[in-house]
Amino acid sequence: VRSKWFVISTLGGPLLILLFMVVPAYFLVSGGQAQQKLAIVDGSNVLYERIAPYLVNEGLEVEEERWYPDVVTSLRKEATEGDLWGFIVLDELTLDTGEAIVYVTTRPSPIRQLTLQSAITRAVMEYQLERRGVDAEALLSGGDLSLELLSEERTSTEEPQFWVAYLGAFFLYMVILFYADSVMRATLEEKTSRIVEVIISSMEPWHLMLGKILGVGAVGLTQLLVWIVSGFLIVVGGMPLLVSLSPGLMPVETILSALPGIGMVTLFVCLFIFGFFMYSGLHAAVGAMCNTDQEAQQVRLPMVMLLVIPIAMVSVVIMQPMTAMSTWLSLFPLFSPFLIWARVVSGGIPAWQIGLSFLLMLFTVLAIAWVAGRIYKVGILMAGKRPTLPELWRWVKEA
Repeated sequence: VRSKWFVISTLGGPLLILLFMVVPAYFLVSGGQAQQKLAIVDGSNVLYERIAPYLVNEGLEVEEERWYPDVVTSLRKEATEGDLWGFIVLDELTLDTGEAIVYVTTRPSPIRQLTLQSAITRAVMEYQLERRGVDAEALLSGGDLSLELLSEERTSTEEPQFWVAYLGAFFLYMVILFYADSVMRATLEEKTSRIVEVIISSMEPWHLMLGKILGVGAVGLTQLLVWIVSGFLIVVGGMPLLVSLSPGLMPVETILSALPGIGMVTLFVCLFIFGFFMYSGLHAAVGAMCNTDQEAQQVRLPMVMLLVIPIAMVSVVIMQPMTAMSTWLSLFPLFSPFLIWARVVSGGIPAWQIGLSFLLMLFTVLAIAWVAGRIYKVGILMAGKRPTLPELWRWVKEA
């Protein structure tokens, strides 16, 4: 905690997240190029006013060029002299099929090509729909399907809800695995360096294990709270910038409305605490029974699989939160920190199941602490061959 790297990782992590959000979006949209000037020759006389605002919003400088017989030759000359990046020729065929010719001096990025194609296609669709008396703007923006739940207020089926559930579960997986691994490595280091023989002369091995878990957990909880607060501020402050760089994203209001409130943040922190205590107890036992880091990595593989399985099931649980499979998986204590979060965000879990899951996790924490404490008490002083399963069972019974 006193090292400068702890401060750097705590405060620098959110800044890296912001960097990874903004920089790729900027280069994907702009292709790493300066603002490009594009002329539009509108032989249809109806498409320019629909295309121009969209392209300007995407970062292009647009000007209208009137149609005349030698317009292509004239604009080619301007482009080769550097006055234009390129020009688009629209005609009556464009109104019928959406086909158009784009002349450019340098090859655009794939995102820029898609932007040009989308602008033309959207403009043609708007024109054809309006000719038929259809509200083009409402239709092309996509309908918002609302769910009318009998026991709750109306909610909206927006895509950000899925990502909050999935990324939240994955983030829990990462931080729990990281800090549980820190407990295992600290235990292994003390055992192999023989420092533990001096330490336990003044305290019980059980107290040493508990102190180690609480210490690492306090550090993890501190970093988690810093990341949550700073991450919220970054999303709220940085999302408008990201949307301005890539207007094809959802509206800022839609994204911000999917952010979890105080109650959800509290649930997230509680799930981290219970998940950390369960898996750190298991990792402490692994560190006590092994003699080398290679041994520890082999023994901890089943515990890593216990973390991977719920992450692999998160997307299924999000899509079907009320099925029997989702219910039983989320109530299994070692899976609960990840799948309860996914079900709560998806809005598909009764309150009593949340309470039951925390009760089961509490009993599991106590059971793991009891077993891990007995293994730790014997294993921390053992050296040589790694114990077999019968030997571990004997440690638990006799400790």
